[in-house]
Amino acid sequence: MAHKKSAGTTKNGRDSNPKYLGIKVTPGTETSVGSVLVRQRGTDVLPGRNVGMGKDHTLFALVSGTVTLGYKRKTHFDNTVMKKKVLSILPRV
Repeated sequence: MAHKKSAGTTKNGRDSNPKYLGIKVTPGTETSVGSVLVRQRGTDVLPGRNVGMGKDHTLFALVSGTVTLGYKRKTHFDNTVMKKKVLSILPRV
């Protein structure tokens, strides 16, 4: 019989790095060209006027100005209506 407990294996001994997702610029603040507004998985927030979307669904500013948040009614294929967030930028004058 062993007098020392042997080191067992574990199935959950690993962790992934944080992805730092979320809204980076709050509505009502000034932003510059090319700044990241939202990092997201999927289109939780849709791009509006003067906002571009990258291939990983990151929203970024196309012009300098004030960030605004609005809502849009979106109809799905099964005729359910969802209210989606839309991020836009009002350009500086």
